[in-house]
Amino acid sequence: MLEQVLNEYVRPVLQSHGGDMEVISYEDGILRFRMLGGCAGCSAADLTTEQLINEELRKHLEGFKKAVLDNSVSEDLLAQARAILNRKS
Repeated sequence: MLEQVLNEYVRPVLQSHGGDMEVISYEDGILRFRMLGGCAGCSAADLTTEQLINEELRKHLEGFKKAVLDNSVSEDLLAQARAILNRKS
């Protein structure tokens, strides 16, 4: 149900700005997620979390408590960056 709500109400808005989101976990009504694409590192990400994601999930997902934005960098992304840097040296 979570993915259905995200796909219908949240992702289209993010995708219209060249971005998306990745679900890290959803436990006990708390969604942990990461912003992707054009939304990654956006200065409005906290506002998007509060005004779009939390609002839509509260309306459409029973038991939802809150969404928490994870700004950490994934190990895959770090590995890609290291590979690029190693090729240039």
